Amino acid sequence: MGVKMVENRNGCNSQNGRDRDMVCIDTYRVLDSCRDKDCFENVRVYLTCCGQDIIQHTNVVRSKHTKVLWAYIDTDPVPFNRGFYQLTIKIYVKILFEACLGPGNVQEFEGVAVVEKKVILFGSEGNVSVFKSETQQGGYCSCNTGCRQSRGNNLPVAVLETVDPIVLDVKVAEPRQRCCCCCALDEIPDSVAGCFQEDLVDNDEYNKLLVSIGFFTVVRIERPAQYLINAVEYCVPEKECTMPPPEDPCSLFRNMAFPVNEFCPPSVLPGNNGDSDGKGKCGCGG
Repeated sequence: MGVKMVENRNGCNSQNGRDRDMVCIDTYRVLDSCRDKDCFENVRVYLTCCGQDIIQHTNVVRSKHTKVLWAYIDTDPVPFNRGFYQLTIKIYVKILFEACLGPGNVQEFEGVAVVEKKVILFGSEGNVSVFKSETQQGGYCSCNTGCRQSRGNNLPVAVLETVDPIVLDVKVAEPRQRCCCCCALDEIPDSVAGCFQEDLVDNDEYNKLLVSIGFFTVVRIERPAQYLINAVEYCVPEKECTMPPPEDPCSLFRNMAFPVNEFCPPSVLPGNNGDSDGKGKCGCGG
């Protein structure tokens, strides 16, 4: 009986490549996860000096663009619930606004909004402290304060996935109006404040800009784990890289398929069954 030659995705066939071996890999195992839709109302937006001056002269403001700059996740064990952890998540969002200061006078300005959500997930227990080597610039013991050591702990790893949020409402509020403020201006990290061309300001005697903002998030909790798997050693692909001829740079473009789906957006998204009552929602806390 002859041996059938089978080519894998790497372009190597079974006779030229090595046989399958049992190898041990070190990766992360997802122990618990959840998804959520969060709507935060009346969130304070810290503005630049220019933005603060603009909202003093108009209340006709709308949002144009949002971008998640950074997120901080704090992990704490839940008392009397072994293996469960409370994740406190702060998300920093940069928002571009547009204001009307009169007929034909439109001005843009930026600000940052900070929201906080809490989630309780199962992260199991770890009885070992994990230490990992860290690459340092300048060689051995290059820190001015002495050798930096890798800190070890047995806490699980928390991961947040989110897309840029949607601003649902924008309004200019009077100085004394209450707002959702989970973070003071001096608590905003320098890396976030540095994303603006001007300094952010906070003055209780001036108007405030409040937004209602919606987030789609996925949160999961992981721990390091080792697994024994079947593996085939990677080998050099047989397929050659192709480039368009220099005398005809458009030839490769002509062979590309026309992106029909980009011009025909679906009327109903796949998997959307119209369920709007929140059924099937994982237990993420708001």
